[in-house]
Amino acid sequence: MSGRTGIKADGARQLHFDDNRLLAALFGEHDKHLAQIENRLGVALISRGNRLAVTGTDGAVEIACKALKRLYKRLQTGEPVDAAEVDAALRMANEPAKGRRSDGPVITTRRRRITARSPLQASYIEAMMDKELVFGLGPAGTGKTYLAVCFAVESLLKGDVDRIVLSRPAVEAGEHLGFLPGDMREKVDPYLRPIYDALHDTMPADQVLKRIETGEIEIAPLAFMRGRTLSSAFVILDEAQNTSSVQMKMFLTRLGENSRMVVTGDLSQVDLPPSTLSGLSDALATLKGLDQAAFIQFTDADVVRHPLVASIVRAYAARDSKSSGKK
Repeated sequence: MSGRTGIKADGARQLHFDDNRLLAALFGEHDKHLAQIENRLGVALISRGNRLAVTGTDGAVEIACKALKRLYKRLQTGEPVDAAEVDAALRMANEPAKGRRSDGPVITTRRRRITARSPLQASYIEAMMDKELVFGLGPAGTGKTYLAVCFAVESLLKGDVDRIVLSRPAVEAGEHLGFLPGDMREKVDPYLRPIYDALHDTMPADQVLKRIETGEIEIAPLAFMRGRTLSSAFVILDEAQNTSSVQMKMFLTRLGENSRMVVTGDLSQVDLPPSTLSGLSDALATLKGLDQAAFIQFTDADVVRHPLVASIVRAYAARDSKSSGKK
């Protein structure tokens, strides 16, 4: 049983859960998931059998109930619930659906179902469903690249595209790889590791390797995109803030028939020389009125890694803002 005293209470609800077998996972070991919700929202959660009393302010009670129902539904589909999922459920319950289904969009791959962990992640997934060109912008840890790769894998498995093309600028905009040891794949693999990680999270390792060998999944540095037309493909450019304007235009114009493209990047992490304009920044200014494109701007509030990451992102943003103000 969980509960808090001394809370402000003007609302109360009773939740009933049909399957008692799921309650241990829903409540968490020693009711830690209930405590997480209580601490976040300032509500009291008291369990009696398969019923849960929720007490607090009207708004907080509503959010808590939505989050708990979302988590219970997740358990009913066989998906696990942990602290990160509780946090995600609270994020999703805290903002109106704005036209979305209340449970949000779902990406289904061989290894797992992926659901949005923030309202903007839901908007991002839906943008990839609806638009041929999507820009995912914002700090590390917001799921920009991960969700794009997961959606690309789902599109490949469903037969919506024939292949996936994953790219990112290696080392720097000039892609000076010659000094690195090994063949081309060995040179670029360290820079593409996050993409490999996302692939292995969505498909068995042997399937990833097989599809890379057959060309269904292609992972290549940006320089290898020049002169190509990418048809019936899901194309992703990661770390796009480190492209030059020329490289970005070259990449965007590779889009062929029956293809979709996602461009991800963080304009606060540009590694280009100070005098070089980021191709991502230039593209955003140039294409902002394009109806066929979607632009999703994540913030530190959407960071879904360790909670400390969001604090780190905010601290650096505050420092950079202060430094800019002194100039």
